[in-house]
Amino acid sequence: MAQEKHENRIVRILSKDIEGRTKIYPGLTKIKGVSWTLSNAACVLLKVDKTRTIGSLTEEEIEKISAFLKKPDIPTHILNRRNDFESGEDKHLIGVDLELTKEFDIKRLKKIKAYRGFRHMLGLPMRGQRTKSNFRKNRKKGSGIKKKGEQK
Repeated sequence: MAQEKHENRIVRILSKDIEGRTKIYPGLTKIKGVSWTLSNAACVLLKVDKTRTIGSLTEEEIEKISAFLKKPDIPTHILNRRNDFESGEDKHLIGVDLELTKEFDIKRLKKIKAYRGFRHMLGLPMRGQRTKSNFRKNRKKGSGIKKKGEQK
């Protein structure tokens, strides 16, 4: 009965509500900026069983996980912000910080009039994909099709 009580609760980790019935390993990936690799590293380094449910975590375990995700002690190839443009250091951003930084990067590309900035402005792909058949936005359905009794 006590186990069911813990599983029904919602746990808040780094301003994200995670359902208590989910396992720790996939549950941490629901936080923006936490990949499967980082979630696995957190479970292994903090010695937390991946198959436990998030609802069964104690408050101190949640604090340890939150502290680890804010400042992860992992190899640099797992970090999501290597060689930061402004500071030049390796960081790992999570949640709102990640969204804001991404937004500022796009604004900077637009301001310096880089190729990728122009593509962002036009709503087109930045990485060289073909655009003939895909990425066809703002197309009206049935444009050019006459209805009965209608003339152009």
